[in-house]
Amino acid sequence: MPIPIDSDVTRNDDGTTDHEPHMRRALALAREAAARGDEPFGSVLVRDDTEIMAESNRINTADDIRRHPELHLAYRACRELSPEDRADAVMYTSTEPCPMCAGGMVRAGFDSVVYSVGGDEIEAFTGSPAATRATDILDGVTDVVGPVLNEAGRGVHREYDW
Repeated sequence: MPIPIDSDVTRNDDGTTDHEPHMRRALALAREAAARGDEPFGSVLVRDDTEIMAESNRINTADDIRRHPELHLAYRACRELSPEDRADAVMYTSTEPCPMCAGGMVRAGFDSVVYSVGGDEIEAFTGSPAATRATDILDGVTDVVGPVLNEAGRGVHREYDW
């Protein structure tokens, strides 16, 4: 079921936001990352219902622990977009951002982030304790919406050999 937010994105007949097309793209990027040998995370940045940037996890193939898609999109957005454009942008991400990525998103100042799999759910896949939730870090800066297409997102993590 779509979740209403204030962003200027595709609306359903009932006025709610249709997050699914952009979330499906983020999940496809997560699968591409896993197939390439990276961890299964993917994100797209959307403005006016148009994808303007996309990234997938590259921590292994780039040999760079900072190459989480959310953090790299925040970095790119700060370099390539005005603060006003970033404030109108929505990040769709396969998994709720980790604390490092959420910190970068505070600086970027996106309108909202929409995730598929919650940070609280990752523990079951990775065996690592759940980290601080993105909502705690982004509170008052960026709206956090999710889960959206949760079963599909969980499927991406089930397919990955954690």
